[in-house]
Amino acid sequence: MCHLADGVTVSGGEPLLQTKALIAFFEELKKYGIGTAIDTSGMFSLTEDVKRLINLTDLFLLDIKHIVPAKSKELVGFSNELEIEFAKYLSDNNKPMWIRQVLIPGYTDSEEDLLKLKSFLSTLKTVEKVELLPYHDLGKFKWEKLGLKYPLDDTRTATQEDFERAKKILRNIILWNNMYICRVFFSYI
Repeated sequence: MCHLADGVTVSGGEPLLQTKALIAFFEELKKYGIGTAIDTSGMFSLTEDVKRLINLTDLFLLDIKHIVPAKSKELVGFSNELEIEFAKYLSDNNKPMWIRQVLIPGYTDSEEDLLKLKSFLSTLKTVEKVELLPYHDLGKFKWEKLGLKYPLDDTRTATQEDFERAKKILRNIILWNNMYICRVFFSYI
């Protein structure tokens, strides 16, 4: 397990939009023994620069928007193939990752989809933690202030009951080496 005491986590926006700058930054951090982490959607092609940055990174906080490609496209405007490929690459290259998904009622919370997520996560050998985060509408006012229609306007926020149900479905994710995942977090606020 990677412990990032004295470490730097880069988040965004999307950090991988600044790959060349991050390579230079992380190379400097490594000279001083400082741990590195990236919070990313992973929705990027695995270019040589991205692979170089992956090599310099100790931990990835990877968002999986939706496990089903078509539903991911409906939810965020993009299919999930790149983020799935990214997760597999991290696993194949022994890069620790924490997987996060927002639990959105009516979008990411069906039993079928959660079982697909569980099945996929079970194929990854470097997942250290899984976090389900509750959907909330705290940013809705920003859309309204800009005169835009909030895309999830008719979506209710996730409840404790939603989390308990998801927790039962995702419990005991088995990793490739038959070890139970270290922790599954349900961060209900």
